[in-house]
Amino acid sequence: MIRCIISHGGNIMTIVGVDPGYGILGYGVLEKEGNKIKYVTHGVITTKKEIEMPERLGYIYSEFVKILDEFSPDVCAMERLFFYKNAKTAIHVGEARGVILLAISQKNIPLKEFTPYQVKNNVTGYGKANKMQVQKMMKILLNLNEIPKPDDAADALAVAWCYAVEKVI
Repeated sequence: MIRCIISHGGNIMTIVGVDPGYGILGYGVLEKEGNKIKYVTHGVITTKKEIEMPERLGYIYSEFVKILDEFSPDVCAMERLFFYKNAKTAIHVGEARGVILLAISQKNIPLKEFTPYQVKNNVTGYGKANKMQVQKMMKILLNLNEIPKPDDAADALAVAWCYAVEKVI
């Protein structure tokens, strides 16, 4: 069961969506007021391959905390780690998810997770949609002038969208 969280002294809910990664972590911020969903921002946190993993994770954590501090979200929606062919990649993505989970836990922000299939199905109507289809739908759904880029940020917006349109009880 999902609970509606009211903030900002009114009925505006701020949602931060996350597409976890350790090289590129996408984020997107939406506001929901009643049935209206408003785009706020999107972007990525990137780390360089030549930097050791502990430093990369520390950087992801500190940059994500800055996002939380700036936008004061009421909820975090994150794409669930579903399946990776490469075990090393899965472990590193899991570690990046861990620092995001730590940050939202420290700020007492509730978390809702969605599988990639749920995100694609919710946004495009087809659970096996490709990245470009998701980007195009986010442009349409959020009434943006351009397709949100990179695709990691568009995915994060799509995850936030999933939370925003889900029935809230």
